Amino acid sequence: MKSQELRSEFLSFFESKQHQIVPSAPMVMKDDPTLLFTNAGMNQFKEYFLGNATPKYTRITDTQKCLRVSGKHNDLEEVGKDTYHHTMFEMLGNWSIGDYFKDEAIAWAWEFLTDKLKIDENSLYVTIFEGDEKDGIAKDTEAYDLWKRHISEERILLGDKKDNFWEMGDQGPCGPASEIHVDIRSDAEKTEVDGRELVNQDHPQVVEVWNLVFIQYNRMANGSLKELPAKHIDTGMGFERLAMVMQGKQSNYDTDVFTPLIEEIETITKTTYGVSEETDIAIRVIADHLRAVSFAIADGQLPSNNGAGYVIRRILRRAIRYGFTFLNTKGAFIYKLVSVLSQQMGEAFPELKKQSQLCENIIKEEEKSFLRTLSQGLGLLEDVIEKASSKEISGQKAFELYDTYGFPIDLTALILEEKGLTLNHKEFDLALEKQKERSRSAAQTSADDWVILREEAAEEFIGYDQLEAEVKITKYRKVKSTKDGELYQLVFDRTPFYPEGGGQVGDKGYLEESDGKVIQVIDTRKENNLIIQITKKLPRDIDARFKAVVNQDLRNRAASNHTATHLLHQALRKVLGEHVEQKGSLVNTEYLRFDFSHFSKVSAEELTEIEKFVNIKIHEQIALNEKRGVPFEKAIAEGATALFGEKYGETVRVIRYEDSVELCGGTHVQNTADIWHFKILTEGAVASGVRRIEAITRDAVKTYFTEQSDQYDAVRRLLNNTKDPQKSVKDLQVENVDLKKQIEKLLIEKSGKVKGDLKAAIKEVNGVHYLAEQVDLDANGMKDVAFQLGGEVENLFLILGSKQKGKALLSCYISKDLVKLKNLNAGQIIRELGKYIQGGGGGQPFFATAGGKNPEGIKQALDEAQKYILD
Repeated sequence: MKSQELRSEFLSFFESKQHQIVPSAPMVMKDDPTLLFTNAGMNQFKEYFLGNATPKYTRITDTQKCLRVSGKHNDLEEVGKDTYHHTMFEMLGNWSIGDYFKDEAIAWAWEFLTDKLKIDENSLYVTIFEGDEKDGIAKDTEAYDLWKRHISEERILLGDKKDNFWEMGDQGPCGPASEIHVDIRSDAEKTEVDGRELVNQDHPQVVEVWNLVFIQYNRMANGSLKELPAKHIDTGMGFERLAMVMQGKQSNYDTDVFTPLIEEIETITKTTYGVSEETDIAIRVIADHLRAVSFAIADGQLPSNNGAGYVIRRILRRAIRYGFTFLNTKGAFIYKLVSVLSQQMGEAFPELKKQSQLCENIIKEEEKSFLRTLSQGLGLLEDVIEKASSKEISGQKAFELYDTYGFPIDLTALILEEKGLTLNHKEFDLALEKQKERSRSAAQTSADDWVILREEAAEEFIGYDQLEAEVKITKYRKVKSTKDGELYQLVFDRTPFYPEGGGQVGDKGYLEESDGKVIQVIDTRKENNLIIQITKKLPRDIDARFKAVVNQDLRNRAASNHTATHLLHQALRKVLGEHVEQKGSLVNTEYLRFDFSHFSKVSAEELTEIEKFVNIKIHEQIALNEKRGVPFEKAIAEGATALFGEKYGETVRVIRYEDSVELCGGTHVQNTADIWHFKILTEGAVASGVRRIEAITRDAVKTYFTEQSDQYDAVRRLLNNTKDPQKSVKDLQVENVDLKKQIEKLLIEKSGKVKGDLKAAIKEVNGVHYLAEQVDLDANGMKDVAFQLGGEVENLFLILGSKQKGKALLSCYISKDLVKLKNLNAGQIIRELGKYIQGGGGGQPFFATAGGKNPEGIKQALDEAQKYILD
């Protein structure tokens, strides 16, 4: 059965059991501060399990794209080495939100596998939770008894807390799990070793294929468990593993999920899969990582140096390095695989097909950049090897290459091994652990349990219409972090505070108590569909009513910047073309940032036109036309723009300013005139095919123009209050060019005189024409003199030193014949002499330079130079 058919069979089966098929959520998490990526099918339903929202459907099924590379589910280093771990994978799932429970979940799982797919029940094993004394939970006899209806008891195995108790995190909904494992070994292998002994033993042919989680507890902050009032089902089945079983393969990578990519890699790299383990691992790494990176980019996450972007860059660089090291690919090639992936999976995930060109461009640019890094790193590693005093290379030095330059540690170890050297792994591991500990300490956060004040209180956001409201606190909790200290998170029955989301910062403001005292709200965020107001202290009477007030000035600034992004988006499409799409944004109270697709630098003329377009819309005083609760399909049909990488519900909010129509949950001005003016500050590249504009509006523009005016006045004063500053500056530029020419002429004359004096001072030492002298020349002057003397004097060994602007300079010139005859190396010599001036340098065997911060050491360096020709 082909993988596309398998996916459809699963969804159709649960649709027949009255489940609603829903689309996969984006792989990149937008409004969940606890996760960077969707790492399980249930992530998009967390708000239902937590009781923060009521689902429209109580039975749901989907196929969810997931990414597991960090934290609890860190599979990255396993990928490629075995045949069943992946970074990006599909999880087929069915969910019950307070509807059916263990009986139906177990019965339907068995029915799908054995009746629908005809998997031999004698190849299946199931596990149930054995219980845990510490948590006070007994063996899951309910699941055991239910499984006995379908499978023989000897195939029902007990699993511990690690394998058979699922938890969302340190706190929150959790429960026992029941796994289904399949044994795809040959009959002979099954006779030799009983499959029972291989379940959960990391055997590549005895693998878990489906996990049924029975969510019935809530893990409290103190570690205790409480029964949930409503019980839920959360199941996840590995699509790639199921394809392996159904296609009679022994590896996920042998299925049609991966073979098109593997065949293309073989063609491009002129290698063959299945011949050598080293090559096979590299090909598997590249095929897997290409999927992860492409889906991430298609969902709006570009590679970068922090957060989720850093994880994506790290995955891609791992693939590049495996190609570079084991497939001998020295140029970019992974981007060429995107078209194969798009053709293969674009029907199930249309965003991949739509963004395939962007994926190609970004991956290609990332490849070229990292290949340059690898080339630079190889040179730096050679330098480390050259300076090493023993056969063991410092792990600290290797860590510096890894941490500062991104040079992979396994590549370092491989190169050292080829050269007969070893790496001090213990030293490297220690440096790495110290770095991780610093990161952990900086990000460490702990949260108490929610204190519930009003059980059934529903939260209502009223911030589109009101900036003040009388509110009650429905629940709160204390949160401690290394970065922010002790804070409180408050949830209100109704709130005017807009939570951070959609690129816009959260509101600030205050809570006013009955006696007029106020508690500052320092931020507002959204977590699992809860709007959370953050304060540094609690009100004295937590049960009282309070006046919640949003900081109107900050809200107005953010709203102004947000509306300006909509007008900017419209302007970009008008000026640059309809291909422009938003790829990300940041809207805060100071400025706005807008990322968009475009494949060349925006010219100064185009920027002027874009800015002019936005300001015309501002001056036209266009009123806001806002509609709420519009069906998604209706809004799209009426021309609304849905933004890149966003997840939308069945109904949406539509923001219209005449021809600018977008789906948006942010805050906006009532009239474009409220923006006052729009000014672009910068434009540049973020990634290949993605540009970024930063701009300001409103008060920030007024401040900008005031500062510009002040600077203009200051320049005029420097120019003696000229009436035409532009002409005066041009005159100065012409005068400066003339003066530079005169200086260059004088320097040439000076170096000519210095050359004559130096030539006269050269003496013969040990058969070599030798001179070490301090001169008053800059680096270029010393180089010119050295090469001129080298052309006139045979067997020349020349060391020059100079003090320039408080810094020390050294240069070393050795005639090429002398380099060969006496095995001398100017680069090595200058590095050693550079120690005396507290600096470093390098170069070629016949010419090298060094710079340092200690001019007093020049004399000692020159005195030491003679030893190199006396040896």
